[in-house]
Amino acid sequence: MKIHLHNSRRTGLWPCEPPPPIQRRSETGMATVLFIALLGIMMVLVMVESRAVIRLHQQVKLMEQQQIKRLNTPATNAVPALPQP
Repeated sequence: MKIHLHNSRRTGLWPCEPPPPIQRRSETGMATVLFIALLGIMMVLVMVESRAVIRLHQQVKLMEQQQIKRLNTPATNAVPALPQP
């Protein structure tokens, strides 16, 4: 089998030569910038959610203290306990 190598008229390259490398430096730089931006947005959301959870925990503690205080007070129509002689 005989292989004929001739110059391609369109590209000016031999068919067996690899194509020239494509310049993708700016694309990888942009992907890195987008990744860092998304990571920053995610960190901001995590911080906001953690603050909301802390505030919710404080409100639950306050409600629990109010209920304990309300349930420990004697009712208005309760008969006071007499001391044992």
